[in-house]
Amino acid sequence: MALLIVKSSKKIDATLRLEESTAKMIDRYAAFLQVSADEVVDKGMEYIFTKDKDFQQHLTAEPNRTVPASLRIKKSPSTVSTPKKVTKASALDASRA
Repeated sequence: MALLIVKSSKKIDATLRLEESTAKMIDRYAAFLQVSADEVVDKGMEYIFTKDKDFQQHLTAEPNRTVPASLRIKKSPSTVSTPKKVTKASALDASRA
């Protein structure tokens, strides 16, 4: 029986580095569960967070502690504003309107 049960939810894109052997095992486990590697990592971390008693005590002792972000979160295209490039032709068109 698999240790993880995977359900879909809202996701963000992030980048992290893994040992090559760990990445291979994630792929194998994902194939075993017939889910994505992303879901294996996500649910695996949720499992660890809930089962680690020392971490749970830490969260209880310091519930409002802020830590520097070390996970590299990718901005989605809809949240990143890109400045519009203004050309002479578009500036002239805008002045005529």
